[in-house]
Amino acid sequence: MRKVLDFVKNNKKIIIVTILIIILVGTVYFINKSKDSSAVSSVSSFEGKSETEIKLTKILSCIDGVGKTEVMINEGKDGIEGVVIVCQGADSIMTKNNILNAVSTALNVDKKNIVIYSMNL
Repeated sequence: MRKVLDFVKNNKKIIIVTILIIILVGTVYFINKSKDSSAVSSVSSFEGKSETEIKLTKILSCIDGVGKTEVMINEGKDGIEGVVIVCQGADSIMTKNNILNAVSTALNVDKKNIVIYSMNL
């Protein structure tokens, strides 16, 4: 026991640095782990969606004021028949208009076939 106390007393700086390094490595590990799990949940929210729906969701989410977005595209024999968008920013007329223009342009769909609803949080 005496040897251990002498070792700790003589090597305080080394022990403190070692403990700090261990804490730093643990912190970085847990931060990266939480980022990975959020990426997995983000990807899983796209399950069952077409590539076009995924791309449109990502584009719309980048527009100022839109926020969280869900997109459903109804495709028929002759192409896209309708688009339903539910998003956080749909209460704003400007945001709704920006969404309408973006979807109409991106999918070459008549604006009357696009509906936009406010997301219930």
